Amino acid sequence: MTKKYGEIMDKQTQDVLELLEQNAKLTPEDISEMTRIPQKDVKKMIQSLEDAGIIRYYKAIIDWDLVENPYVYAFVQIKVSLERGHGYQKLADRICKFPEVRSLRLLSGEDYDLEFMVRGRSMKDVAFFVSDKIATMAQVQNTSTHFILKTYKEDGIIMEEPEEFKRLHVSF
Repeated sequence: MTKKYGEIMDKQTQDVLELLEQNAKLTPEDISEMTRIPQKDVKKMIQSLEDAGIIRYYKAIIDWDLVENPYVYAFVQIKVSLERGHGYQKLADRICKFPEVRSLRLLSGEDYDLEFMVRGRSMKDVAFFVSDKIATMAQVQNTSTHFILKTYKEDGIIMEEPEEFKRLHVSF
């Protein structure tokens, strides 16, 4: 289990995390200017947060719809029967190892236990991945696949700029 970063995170640390979550390209200089925390302290704070595993990774948000050969994404929900003494962890570890799986979450509720996002080159690739690799696992009782047709917002970023309102010319 990952260790916690203190009991209560101070406001400055929280502010730095929120700024980096909004824009991972911000430099310590940028953050220092925005928060008035000395630059050397920002560098130490970021290093400490990385070492503690709180900052896991830096990534870009890609609009794959604008790329010539886009990926197909789907959410897959699964209902599982638990293995005694392991809970969901053993199955989650196994599913996480597939490179096609982009995220995996434990859900509350009665219908499904786990949900993951899967990526493939076609709907057929995704469907075969689910039927061949996931549905065949002994603990999996049921699957439900939902293909993503369009992404409007990803990680807080609006993926399409709104069209400008153009007033129609009216003549009498």
